[in-house]
Amino acid sequence: MTTADILKKVRELEIKSKRLTNHLFTGEYHTAFKGRGMSFKEVRDYYPGDDTRFIDWNVSARMGHPYSKLFEEERELTVYLLIDVSASSLFGTFRQSKRDLITEMCAVLAFSATTNNDKVGLIFFSDHVEKFIRAKKGRDHVLYMVREMLSFKSHCAQTNVLKALQFLNNTTRHKSIVFLLSDFADAGYHDTLRVAAKRHDVIGVQVYDQRDEQLPKAGLMQLRDAETGKMVVLNTNDAYTQYKYNQQFKKILEDAKVSFRKAGADLIQLSTGQDYVKLLQQFFIRRA
Repeated sequence: MTTADILKKVRELEIKSKRLTNHLFTGEYHTAFKGRGMSFKEVRDYYPGDDTRFIDWNVSARMGHPYSKLFEEERELTVYLLIDVSASSLFGTFRQSKRDLITEMCAVLAFSATTNNDKVGLIFFSDHVEKFIRAKKGRDHVLYMVREMLSFKSHCAQTNVLKALQFLNNTTRHKSIVFLLSDFADAGYHDTLRVAAKRHDVIGVQVYDQRDEQLPKAGLMQLRDAETGKMVVLNTNDAYTQYKYNQQFKKILEDAKVSFRKAGADLIQLSTGQDYVKLLQQFFIRRA
């Protein structure tokens, strides 16, 4: 895309994301993710029904009548978006590519976070971390991240989820909300995911395409693996080939389910062209 195209798309995503944030996600997002705890705010006159555990006896003794302590939630959160920018993310045959779907979801999540005065950061990864944007607050920061999502070009084709999670653990000291968006066509990240999930609130978003699930019946086809470059000739009309292809897809989905469940983390699975708005809203409500 040209610079003008990117700026136009940024504006479109901002309008769409803000509309969704204002009308659908504001309350759900706020209640789905808790703050770091409760902090003392002030004391006020005791009212019947107040919890007697929170009576401030020192102030009450000085003033001659009872006072209650008030507390408020430490609301400020840090949200990190870990985005898979490997070659497989560019694939898509129904309305959009995986990368397009991930970008839209991340824009909505980022604007939801900044509306709640939370900080948002970004990590692009392939087989290594390609770009790191530290978490900050504000609309301008989110717009900058959205521009990067739309224009960033990966320098490597392959995927390594483990490296992304290791980088996250090494660079973020405080507990954060972490959205990890990928097709998870990878292995060996399970133990590192468990470590990350103990430190952070991790939510996986597994994105796939209809053609990841089922080959079209188009006879003999020469296919190239987008990440390894390996070439293979398949007879797509062959029933066994169709079966093995579908079984491999199911294994990738099931492996991700098992890994996130064992890590105690949430996982959302969706296809390109699917209504991610409905899935996100259901997820927020379930979390709340």
